[in-house]
Amino acid sequence: MTEDKTDNKATIDAAIDKQITPAEAAASVRSGDRVYVGTSSSFAYAIMDALYDRKDELEDVTLLGSMSLTPCRMFDTDWPSDIPAGRKGNPFIFDTFFLGSGERSAHRKHNLALEYTSFHLSQVDLWMQEIGKPDVSFLQVSSPDEDGCFSYSCSGICNHKYVVEETKRQVFLESNTGSPYVFGQNNLIRADHPKVAGIVYTEGDAPTLEPDEIDDVSKQIADVILEEIPDGATLQLGLGKVSTAIGYDLRQRNDLGIFSELFSQPMMMLMKNGNVTNKCKGFMDGMSVFSFSEGTQEMYDFMDRNPEIYGAPFPFVNDARNIAKNKRMFSINSAMGVNLYGEVAADAIGYRQQSAVGGQLDFVKGAQWSEGGKSIIVLSSSFMKDGARKSKISLQFAPGTPVTTPRSEVQYVATEYGCVNLKILNMSDRVRALISLAHPDFRDQLTQEAKDCGLI
Repeated sequence: MTEDKTDNKATIDAAIDKQITPAEAAASVRSGDRVYVGTSSSFAYAIMDALYDRKDELEDVTLLGSMSLTPCRMFDTDWPSDIPAGRKGNPFIFDTFFLGSGERSAHRKHNLALEYTSFHLSQVDLWMQEIGKPDVSFLQVSSPDEDGCFSYSCSGICNHKYVVEETKRQVFLESNTGSPYVFGQNNLIRADHPKVAGIVYTEGDAPTLEPDEIDDVSKQIADVILEEIPDGATLQLGLGKVSTAIGYDLRQRNDLGIFSELFSQPMMMLMKNGNVTNKCKGFMDGMSVFSFSEGTQEMYDFMDRNPEIYGAPFPFVNDARNIAKNKRMFSINSAMGVNLYGEVAADAIGYRQQSAVGGQLDFVKGAQWSEGGKSIIVLSSSFMKDGARKSKISLQFAPGTPVTTPRSEVQYVATEYGCVNLKILNMSDRVRALISLAHPDFRDQLTQEAKDCGLI
């Protein structure tokens, strides 16, 4: 914890004297401003609602953030599709470094103007310096501690340090009683910080996300992955059905550790169950290290002032050099598709952006540098669309599909039909191995396509 707490009385007094309403915070925004509003489970929704009330008097306001979880009027309004951003009637545009479900829905269903950037999460400080550059920032934080300091809470810890540093005019805090006070690195902001112009106090739960329902295919993939993970492994898991299934399967392993950009519901369960001890990591032993979290209020309550939970910014947690310091580091990331070269598409198929590059490549590289570590890309072999089965393993991606992780970095790939190490294979063997992971309905077709192209 890096904030100085020496003048406690001044900080406590500021926590009281700076109390304002959401409308007063929103009044600080001017037309043309760039305004940071939140990341994941740390969005300043009360102030955002007050800012929405000013939609008829503002122009060309850029909202900065990512991975919104909770519906709000800003994202649920049907903005006019024929009026460009920056004009009366459609004053807001959202600019993000990771496209989440909230802003994705707002763009596709409600015409909210959107910009996104392909940045590794390990470079979020650079994104804030070169692209974000907020004039005003709204930070959702925990309740204040006994010294008048606020924790950046369950997700703000990933980047709020850089938000504060780069904000040009004013920072406003939205303190939520349901948001956990998280220990960690650069995790606190003082009420009397010179940039903090006001504090809004709200009551209620933090934005929540229920665990995904586990289907049969996800369970089959989890069983395949479990065979690869030994006792004493250090874990990075993402969101989704497969990651949830893997997390619950890991109740069969002992002395696990956590060093992950995401802290999730299965990780809480593994800690409560005693499967996670963090004693074999070799780096930051004794602590589950993370950058952001999405889960239930039960999980946030578990995180609250928990000395075994340690939050740190993305540039620390997603630094491949730090990831590699963990022994037996197992990075498990999902994909939307894999082609026969072994290239991974995880953030978009075709020209339709789904999420972002995120931290996949950071952990793919770091896990392979780790002593005894592995990087595993997981995906179901196929999916159903309009009553027809489609393969996720293909000769080539749809036009416009960006490659998230290049073939030169990919190590293991797994589906419900097995797990193969592509890193050690020449091209023809790599192609055959990937075809073996495909759904049986497509193996003959893929084999013929590979022959026609001279790949095998």
